[in-house]
Amino acid sequence: MSYIFPPLLRGVLTFAIYVVFTVVLCLFFYLIAAVKFLVPAQGTRKQISRTLDSIASGIWVWCSVRTHDLAGSVIYDVSGDTNLRPDQWYMIVSNHQSWVDILVLIRVLKSKVPPYKFFIKKELLWLPFMGQCFWALDFPVMRRYSKEMLEKYPHLKGKDLETTRKYCEKFRHRPVSIMNFVEGTRFSAKKHEKQGSPYKHLLVPRAGGAAMILYAMGDQIHDLVDITIAYPEGVPGLWDYFCGRTRRVRVHLRLRKIPEDLKNGLYFEDKQGRSRFYSWLNELWAQKDQTLDALLSRDA
Repeated sequence: MSYIFPPLLRGVLTFAIYVVFTVVLCLFFYLIAAVKFLVPAQGTRKQISRTLDSIASGIWVWCSVRTHDLAGSVIYDVSGDTNLRPDQWYMIVSNHQSWVDILVLIRVLKSKVPPYKFFIKKELLWLPFMGQCFWALDFPVMRRYSKEMLEKYPHLKGKDLETTRKYCEKFRHRPVSIMNFVEGTRFSAKKHEKQGSPYKHLLVPRAGGAAMILYAMGDQIHDLVDITIAYPEGVPGLWDYFCGRTRRVRVHLRLRKIPEDLKNGLYFEDKQGRSRFYSWLNELWAQKDQTLDALLSRDA
C-alpha cells in the first residue's frame, strides 16, 4: 500500500483500518468486560483479565503493527538492550515528543514485555467508555490527597499511598509493564524555553509518578527499561505517520537496575528522600539527553 497509493489516500486508508479493527475488538472487549463485572469469583475474574490483556496488548497491537507494515516503509533502527522478557516486571520510561511515540513503543516492545499498565487518577474511572476500559484492564489507581485536605484531616496522611499499593496487589503474581512518560507532556520548543530546561532535547522530568510506582510495586519491579526515541527527519505528527511520510525512527533501549533505596517511599516523607530521588532521575535524564543527541546526529 505504501507504494501503490499517494500519501493522502494512504493516510485515509490507514485511519479507516484502525477504526474498523478497533471498533470490532472493542465490541468483544466490552462484552467480556461485562462478564467480568457480573462474575464475583476472583479466580474467574483473573482469567478474564488475562483475556482482556490479550485483546489490548496482543491482538490490537498485532493489528496496529500489521497496518503500518502495509501503510509505510519505516526503517526502525533499534539498538541497546533488546533482550527483554515477557515474564518479568518492568517500569518503562521514555521521552515524549509526539503521539507517534506510543505507536513506536508498541512496535518496539511487541512480545518483549508483559502487558502495559498506566497509573491513573481515580477520577478517570468515571470517564464514559475509557473509564470502563481502565477498570477492565486493572489499571492501578493513583490517589493523592491535597495539602489542604491533609491539614484538615491529618489521619489521612499516608492513606493514599497505601490505597495505591493495595490496588497493585493483584500484580504480585502477574507480570506487568508500568509505562510512565516522566516529562508529563509532549516536548515542544515553547515548553522547553518556558521551563528553562537544562537539557538540550528534553523537558524537566517529574518524579512524583515514578516514585509512586516504585513505592507501590517496588517488591516486584527491579528493572527499568529506559527508552529513547529519535526522529532524525523531524518529529512527525500522527497524520504524517499514517500517511507514510515518516521514513526512519531510531530507538535505544537501556536496561537499568533500580536502586533499592528509591522504593521505600521516602520521596513522600522528607526533603532528603526527595533529593535522593531527583538526583537519580536527573542523572538518568542527563544521560538520555546525550543518547538522544547522538541518535539525532548519527549518519544514516
